[in-house]
Parts: sequence; structure tokens; C-alpha cells
Amino acid sequence: MEKPVHHFSELFEQLGLASDPDSIERFIQRNAPLPETMPLAEAPCWNEGQAEFLKEAVDEDADWAEVVDHLDASMHKAQ
Repeated sequence: MEKPVHHFSELFEQLGLASDPDSIERFIQRNAPLPETMPLAEAPCWNEGQAEFLKEAVDEDADWAEVVDHLDASMHKAQ
């Protein structure tokens, strides 16, 4: 059985954040770049539930892992 493909905007919806392209861009601009050694789930911009979701998605290679990796790359890139 194939894993469902989740879109970037769906991840933001899952995290309880605004998911339109402008809001996503503003969120990343406001919170990035993260220090190179900081795991995404430890960023100060997440509440406890959001951080746990992001950590579990990667640790368990869940359906969300690919899009969480995309967010991780976006949050760590230099601006």
C-alpha cells in the first residue's frame, strides 16, 4: 500500500497554522534560518504538540516525513 502524498500546505494545516502560500512564506521568513545543528522539532516557534508531531513524523518515517523534511530544509536554509 502506498503512503499518501501530503502537500506543504496540508502540513501547515495539520500544525494548526495558516496554510496559504503567503502565510507559509511569512512563517518561514520570520522563523528561519534555524541554527545548523538545531533539529526542526526543537525550534522555538513550535508549541509542544507541534514539536511532537514533527519529531514523530521523522522518527517513525510516517506519511508526513517527506513534507516535514521539506519544511526542515526550508527552515535551515540561509536567507
